[in-house]
Parts: sequence; C-alpha cells; structure tokens
Amino acid sequence: MDDTLTARAGWRDALPTVFGYIGISMAFGIVAKAAGLSTWLIVLISAIDYGGSAQFVLVTMVGSHSSIVAIAFAVFLVNARMILMSMTLAPYFNRYSLWRNIWLGTFVTDESFALGMSKVNVSQNQLSFPWFNTVNLVSYASWLLGTFLGAVVGGLVTDPSKFGLDFAITAMFIGLLIAQISSDKTIKLALQVAVVIFVLVLIYLFLIFVPKNFVVLLVTICGSLFGMVMKRVFD
Repeated sequence: MDDTLTARAGWRDALPTVFGYIGISMAFGIVAKAAGLSTWLIVLISAIDYGGSAQFVLVTMVGSHSSIVAIAFAVFLVNARMILMSMTLAPYFNRYSLWRNIWLGTFVTDESFALGMSKVNVSQNQLSFPWFNTVNLVSYASWLLGTFLGAVVGGLVTDPSKFGLDFAITAMFIGLLIAQISSDKTIKLALQVAVVIFVLVLIYLFLIFVPKNFVVLLVTICGSLFGMVMKRVFD
C-alpha cells in the first residue's frame, strides 16, 4: 500500500480482501439456502442489509419466526459499531458534499474501515472520495458475488466449514490487523499490542457474561476508550 489516492489505487488496495468477502458471503448464501430462502431473496438481503454477521442473525431469526421489530432491532445492534467507524472516517471527507459522505458511509464495512485507517498512515492523514468509494464498491460487488455463488451451490454444500469458508473472515481480519500495526509508525508497537491483548481478553470475558449480539459493540467502545487512555498516558 502506497500513498496514492486514485480510484485505481483503491482497486489495487481492496483486491487482497476480495477472497475474504467472497468466502464469508458464500457461507452466508449456503446457510440462508439451507434455511429455505430463495436465491434472489438471499441476494436481496445482501444487497439491502450488507451487514456481514447481522445477516446471519437475520436469517436465524427469520427461521425462528421472530417479529419484524425484533429482527430490525437485532440487526441494528449488531451493526451499531458502523456508527463509530463512520464518525472516525468523517473528518477525512469534510471537504466533500453531504451526499457524498452519506454515500460513503452507506457502504462502510469493518474491512474498508481498516483499509482506510491503514491508508491514512501512509498518505499523510489523507483520504479521497475516489479511493474510498472504489474500495467500498469492490467490497460490495465481492459480497454480492459470493452471496450469489453460495446460494446457487447451497443445495450441494451442507457444511461450509469443510472448505474453510467459516475461517475466511478471520484470516482476512488477521491480515488487516497486521497491515494496520506494521504501517502505523505514529503509535508505539508495544502500545498497539497492549490494545490488541486487551480487546482479546475483553472478548473472551464478554462472551461468557454478555449476549453475543452486544459483544462487538461493547468491545469496540471499550477498546477505543482503552486505546485513547493508553495513548494519552504512555505515548
């Protein structure tokens, strides 16, 4: 990753994440197909929700005949972390119009956020609409493609874990984390490692005492606060 902020650079930087998107979205397509949903309904869920783990929650709740209100609330809670990510990204796009900011925020994902933060580290704290928009659209297209493929072959694959599809998203995040840590020279390595360890311990503890739908949001908030305090005290 270099400091180029063109659309072509966005495509190049997003390309390594494509296989992760396709892997996990295929797993979603397979799971949704097994739940009895049609191929085009499955693709429509990915197109409208585009929420990763929230989509698995949605399909599970639909299968258990939960109410529309309960499903909408659960999906909102799982994806609430995107509010924090969008707020973090917003200052880098304040020179663009409100509608362009809304467009970018609509397609933000964990992966595109991580790529954006990594890009900031090598581009003198700059991001551009062409670069980030391309990253978002490549991610979105990959997610839809994987969903469609998963829905099509859903009747043939009963266990996605046999093909390692369930580990695809984990592998992608490990790669993004390593890229983020190695590229950010403004924060001491020891401090970054301390935050990572804190987050891992927090996830382990929260999974014991907190409902899973709340874990990601709570850990995101606590991890951000811990990192901010540690940076002010020790950096």
